[in-house]
Amino acid sequence: MNGGSRNRRLTSRLAAQNASTTHNSTGRSLRFRRGRGAGTEQFTTRSRLAWLNLASTRIGTTLDLERTAEELARFIVPRFADAAAVDLLEAVLRGEEGARWTGAGIPDSRAMAVQAVDSLASLEPTPVGETIIRTERKRETLLHRYCLRQGKPVLVSRMADEDFDRVAPTDSAADKMRRTGVHSYLAVPLIARGVLLGTADFVRAQGSPPFSTTDLALAEQLASKAAVFIDNARLYGREREHVVTLQRSLLPRATPHTPGLRVHADYAPAMDARGVGGDWYDVMALPGGRTALMVGDVMGHGLPAAATMGRLRTVARTLMMLDMAPERVLARLELATRDLEDEQVATCLCAVYDPADSSYTLASAGHPPPLLREESGAAAFLPVPVGAPLGAGVIPYDPLRVPVPPDSRLVLFTDGLVKTREDDVHIQLERLREAAEDLAIGRLDEGGLLASAPTGESRFDEAVLLVARQAPPAGTELRVWELPGDGTAASTARRRVTEQLAAWGLDELADVTELVVSELVGNALRYGKGPGQLRLLRGERLVVEVSDSGPDLPQIQHADVSDEGGRGLQLINMLCRSWGSCRTATGKVVWAEQDLGA
Repeated sequence: MNGGSRNRRLTSRLAAQNASTTHNSTGRSLRFRRGRGAGTEQFTTRSRLAWLNLASTRIGTTLDLERTAEELARFIVPRFADAAAVDLLEAVLRGEEGARWTGAGIPDSRAMAVQAVDSLASLEPTPVGETIIRTERKRETLLHRYCLRQGKPVLVSRMADEDFDRVAPTDSAADKMRRTGVHSYLAVPLIARGVLLGTADFVRAQGSPPFSTTDLALAEQLASKAAVFIDNARLYGREREHVVTLQRSLLPRATPHTPGLRVHADYAPAMDARGVGGDWYDVMALPGGRTALMVGDVMGHGLPAAATMGRLRTVARTLMMLDMAPERVLARLELATRDLEDEQVATCLCAVYDPADSSYTLASAGHPPPLLREESGAAAFLPVPVGAPLGAGVIPYDPLRVPVPPDSRLVLFTDGLVKTREDDVHIQLERLREAAEDLAIGRLDEGGLLASAPTGESRFDEAVLLVARQAPPAGTELRVWELPGDGTAASTARRRVTEQLAAWGLDELADVTELVVSELVGNALRYGKGPGQLRLLRGERLVVEVSDSGPDLPQIQHADVSDEGGRGLQLINMLCRSWGSCRTATGKVVWAEQDLGA
């Protein structure tokens, strides 16, 4: 059997196979026209296979839905058709599973890609990105009747005058097709894994041969390949949306108000779904007017990393709310990370701001260093000792205490802000420092560094950015006194507190505050080797703090009727809004908080 006979048999077999799904409006026989037109070409059996193989490399080069549709339209024109349009169902774009439309109405769709040769540039396709809303008043085209409702292709080999009205969605579009010499129409459904995703339709004009049954078979095979690529992009986009939604639900919904510090927080997901996963941040108000800042990054991507991030953030927030020192928080968090079943590794940076002396106490577990931008414009990375990442099994962590000048900005971030595939991290960090120096202070406070960072908008990993600036709110005042270590400490503390409350106009809180101070100083003398500092903070509430060098944290004890002591903390618990204690590098701090009067 020679090659020509094989080609004729293949053509006959394809024609018979597709006869049941072909709409021929003219009733004339469909013959394969040999020769090459001005915009399209006829394929031999070998060239058809080569063309389909080429489609696998030209379509679906990314997992972006819009770009995949554009690649399909560009691949079709001009070699196969003079114009092409790709539409996808709105239900598919919303993340719902598509299906063959069997209802009475016409499903809404969206124009994803349009391509045409110059001679057909005046046609009226639906603009790309516009939703095509169909109602019962609008005409139903052959594409809707066969492709969408029945999942079958449409072939109008030689268009008669009445066929233009059955193919075009509007009268003006039909007139444009007549005037530009369109004479052949072909439409195929895009079906992948049994799911109807949308349609693709093609036309040929003067200078090109009409579509044949062989072209129909070729278009169906191409549509089958392209539908798989489009479905992969759809599923990938849906997964990315789920991961980003989970990620955002695990992050703070809003930055809390903290006295003495204003924090701007930004979370930017990666452009690629594979880059979304485990970055987090937290901002917490601590007793004594202090503020805790935290950023972290789970090493991994996808849903597992996001889930691990949620667990680590919960543990970290609980530890930080206990007013533990940053290095102790990381040590406890390291132990918690070891217990995770997925054996994830994460980096973390903790910082606590104290408005009493405008200082930060920082500790790092393998995290990029924070950046300090002064009001003068100079920016530098802080030399925080870098410990091992969480989950590596190495502790302890060393803290760094840094006084900062007024009106300075502390910038905390994750490596997604500087990480690229081209340059080393230290090069990108230097570029970030230069960008922070060049950025106006107002834009820095608004998160402008996110767009000015080395990665810009093309980052392949997600990023978290925190910018903190000192901003003592009106009416917030802090007083700190050193107490003597002898028996006069209690009377000294009561006198200091009474005088300061009178100066603030809070005389009505003097009795309760004197009782609280007496109990805290007495406990420090009895169990803590003498008191250290007394701090009094007036903000939204009144907070009293007493520090000492004792290691044991106070606890409320059950006191019998005959016991002479053990009731001091019970009184504080009843008279104050809340109270607590935390360990420090030199001992502990015990605090009590009262609501202000009217």
